[in-house]
Amino acid sequence: MKPLFLIMAYLVAVTLPLILSAWVGGPPRPFHQELASGLGILAFSMVLMEFILSGRFKAISNGVGLDVTMRFHQMMARTALVFALLHPFLYQGTPSGGQRPWDPTRELTITTDFSALSTGIVAYLLLASLALLAIGRTQLDYKYETWRLLHGIGALLIAVLLWHHTVYAGRYGSQPVMTWVWLAMTGVAVGSLLTVYLLIPLLQKARPWRVASVTQLTPKQWEVTVKPDGHSGLDYKAGQFVWLNVGNSPFSMKENPFSICSAPAAGPEISFMIRELGDFTRTIGQIKTGTVAYLDGAYGNLSIDGRTEPGVALIAGGVGLAPLLGILRQMRLTGDSREVKLIYGNRVIDQVAYRDELGADDVIYVLSEPPETWQGETGVIDAALMDRVFSEREFSEWVFVMCGPRIMMDVVEDHLINRGTPSHRILSERFNYD
Repeated sequence: MKPLFLIMAYLVAVTLPLILSAWVGGPPRPFHQELASGLGILAFSMVLMEFILSGRFKAISNGVGLDVTMRFHQMMARTALVFALLHPFLYQGTPSGGQRPWDPTRELTITTDFSALSTGIVAYLLLASLALLAIGRTQLDYKYETWRLLHGIGALLIAVLLWHHTVYAGRYGSQPVMTWVWLAMTGVAVGSLLTVYLLIPLLQKARPWRVASVTQLTPKQWEVTVKPDGHSGLDYKAGQFVWLNVGNSPFSMKENPFSICSAPAAGPEISFMIRELGDFTRTIGQIKTGTVAYLDGAYGNLSIDGRTEPGVALIAGGVGLAPLLGILRQMRLTGDSREVKLIYGNRVIDQVAYRDELGADDVIYVLSEPPETWQGETGVIDAALMDRVFSEREFSEWVFVMCGPRIMMDVVEDHLINRGTPSHRILSERFNYD
């Protein structure tokens, strides 16, 4: 019921200004003009709700999963952009100006007051730029921290500019009731941004961690373990992730999301399996023991806690092993009696991590570029491999948990659905971060 509740709450929040505007507005205008105002109102309310869909609020992302939250965030941002782009072109009246209220009959559609129009124009251009930069972030190849800072500042500017434009240039936004509604909604949006960038870092500063060890697992994969410094640690579930900041101020942008590969039952220390990919991860081997670290979490719903299926299928590609290793370790430490199988795919044998710990029982190793002496599975994790590993009963009764490259997860999910596995027994979270 939680996803349904969140969807309903979103729809209510987005449409509330539209409904109130229709209630307090003046005489109806031609349809195209009312449509223009309606699209502008919806675009603004959707932009404000984007602050809440940032993925940093556990009540949302832990309820439906971070990947679902972020995909919805992207979809709604693009929808708001389309509404905003259409909004000014649907007005067909001749601009008129004058001191507000400039029209006692409230029939005018637009004002020539440039200060009121200019904020809307700037927000219009900023919103399009922000969306395009987010869509092309990977192709532009600039630092995640830089993008995150620009994204946050840009979103804040857009919210403030749209509030001014809506209140001082809008037919409905100028109504006292709507002015306060927009002010309250903008305040909540800005407050959520301040929570992420100020309040959470303040709380982190009071609960520091220290790097306990840095261990090289493979030529480009490391295990980083941190321990609480003066506090009891973190309450988390096996399979979840945190935002990790090592060696920087809690107020810096230098934090990245990493899945926890340790088990809650193992104690307060927390471990991460990290592959060298981006600016921060390439420096993992240089981190010194004792370096201060900060954690924000735990996030995500990639957890089997409280589930009653008779078996657990873990399907990992590369560093996607991290959260699944945490689940497997928790099952072993707690004496979980459920059946379990792990499929672990890599390109070459040198990328296989934790092989001694994983062992050979109920673990299927897959290499796409195997050595001549390789005795395990070859190729990629696909439908044919799944059919060799799992029985009809397991497809229908087990819970399937996966993490890895997007292509692998798409193939596995499609095949599971084709084999009749219920969607509520397929758990996955996709990440597109450094």
